[in-house]
Amino acid sequence: MGAPHPPHEQDKAPSCKSLAFFKKGNRKDCYLRKANHKSSAMEVRLREARESDLPVLRALEQALVRDERPFDPTIAPDPVTYHDLPALLADPESRVLLAEADGKVVACGFGSRRQPRHYLDHDAYAYLGLMYTLPEYRGQGINGRIIADLKHWAVGRGLTEIRLTVYHDNEPALRAYEKAGFKRHLVEMRLREGED
Repeated sequence: MGAPHPPHEQDKAPSCKSLAFFKKGNRKDCYLRKANHKSSAMEVRLREARESDLPVLRALEQALVRDERPFDPTIAPDPVTYHDLPALLADPESRVLLAEADGKVVACGFGSRRQPRHYLDHDAYAYLGLMYTLPEYRGQGINGRIIADLKHWAVGRGLTEIRLTVYHDNEPALRAYEKAGFKRHLVEMRLREGED
């Protein structure tokens, strides 16, 4: 995995507007306010995933597959995996993040250095994947924090081209990524003879 951000670098990563900052000892901690409990604050902590996190990463990946099935009739029957998670965790050119809140992992995402097609104007780019937040924690800026951290990681490695893929009719995800600065770029078309 890529080198972890020292605490002072994490402070430089862009933050979401929904974040509130509180002094805790000598450091400034970042909390996301619970949408349904304005009087309490929910601490959300980002950290790099470790090999011991494989079971929770696999569970989140399966939740993502389940949520994406309605958008893609070509996803094979279970069991399906999108990524080689052990390889991602071991890759020095990747950063796998987990978000923890309420004593459990509630979201994940990764950034990975990739090689573009030969005719594009950049030598390498950062690909963001496995972007998933548990449904009950959506709409609270957690995904935005993961994206901000991964963008910071990518730019720190000279990767100014950052890409991800999303289903064209997944409007909530499209809006979230556009809010983070991404633009719609390419539509992949498909057909299967004999299919309605």
